[in-house]
Amino acid sequence: MKKYFIVILAFCSLVQAGSLDGKKVFETYCWGCHHQTAMAFGPPFTQIAKKRTLEEIEAYITSPKSMYKAFGYKRTAMSQLNLTDKEKETVAKYILSFKGK
Repeated sequence: MKKYFIVILAFCSLVQAGSLDGKKVFETYCWGCHHQTAMAFGPPFTQIAKKRTLEEIEAYITSPKSMYKAFGYKRTAMSQLNLTDKEKETVAKYILSFKGK
């Protein structure tokens, strides 16, 4: 019985280690210019979440230089981030979690 418990515990640890946390991705790549609820160099997540869809946020992260005009901006200061698709999705969902705040 103890052996099965150890195997299950190890499996759960691996699954958890493989999952991404949107807040962690934000803190790693976005925090220098964006804050969750306050204006920084870039707009706060509360503002972005009210205006954008998941797909729009991911597209802007993928290619800010090609998307800024479509969003009605005169310029973009956002740098090109080389995030994986999963990181983009995870941080976009984290941003959208601020929609009602």
